[in-house]
Amino acid sequence: MGEKQDIKSYNLTELTEQMEKLNEKGFRASQIYRWLHKEKVTSFEEMTNLSKELRQKLDEIYEIRNVKLVDILISDLDGTRKYLFEVKGGSVIESVLMRYHHGNAVCISTQAGCRMGCKFCASTLNGLERNLTASELLSQIYEIEKNIGEKVSNVVLMGSGEPFDNFENVVRFIRLISDENGANISQRNITLSTCGIVPKIKELADLHFQITLAISLHASDDKTRKSLMPIAYRYSIDEILDACKEYFAKTGRRITFEYSLVAGENDTVMEADRLSALIKGMNCHVNLIPVNPIKERNYVQSGKKAVEQFKSRLEKNNINVTIRREMGRDINGACGQLRNEAMKGRKEKRDV
Repeated sequence: MGEKQDIKSYNLTELTEQMEKLNEKGFRASQIYRWLHKEKVTSFEEMTNLSKELRQKLDEIYEIRNVKLVDILISDLDGTRKYLFEVKGGSVIESVLMRYHHGNAVCISTQAGCRMGCKFCASTLNGLERNLTASELLSQIYEIEKNIGEKVSNVVLMGSGEPFDNFENVVRFIRLISDENGANISQRNITLSTCGIVPKIKELADLHFQITLAISLHASDDKTRKSLMPIAYRYSIDEILDACKEYFAKTGRRITFEYSLVAGENDTVMEADRLSALIKGMNCHVNLIPVNPIKERNYVQSGKKAVEQFKSRLEKNNINVTIRREMGRDINGACGQLRNEAMKGRKEKRDV
């Protein structure tokens, strides 16, 4: 018998078709879908309103793809929780729960590792291992909800990986997580962060989702951007901005520009003026991020004064701007740091 099928990645229509193939009544699909996405069960055995015979049949053909909890770090500063999960095949990924007054936000990984090579990001240090399935994206959220006994209201695709490098699974995930028959998280509460893969921005625009698109910009000119992000050799800032305008025209959703401030690299008032000139007139918002120091890189976080000056300069130029609140600084808050420590530990064990 071949590899088992990934039942949690099916939408309700596909699941109904699967049940018909098994000569089961269509309503069985709704029952199974509810067990998977509302009750968040991890085995067919738990689906108690199905006959034992059907549960056995499902178990023979399908798998419920889950993530396995390996470690949790809890911040003493703000209650942020960082989760290390193991996925099928043994790769590790990480997710972060951030508690805000408006609800629980979860930042999830879309790939085990990343191949984009951004210089200030720990996720990319070991390259890409594999794409995550839609079910593995969902499972990060479901496991965190079970762990805290509370619902998640906001989802950010900004952990390890480039979401557009795993486009099909990510699109499937967005449809599943926002499905009213399942977790029913509003698309307006979902943010997808990309380093700027232009054709995929346009493809996403054509789907007319109501999610927020966040662009990792981090520079106001192509030369500086190339020194920070290899993707800048492929797509210029002008091409990215044109794609963003198209995204706004088709979805009506305001664009967020993520801008990591690196001391002496991209944090001067002159840079702020250049950035303002670039995005002036766009329906957008700039999210300033004091870069998280990574010991494998020599980038230094901009000082408080430089951050404030950059912000006030953007405001003077009538640009919407916020400074991202630092969360979980005491627990390796930056993307990929916990995962890298775990991978090092595993390697050391193997080498002994």
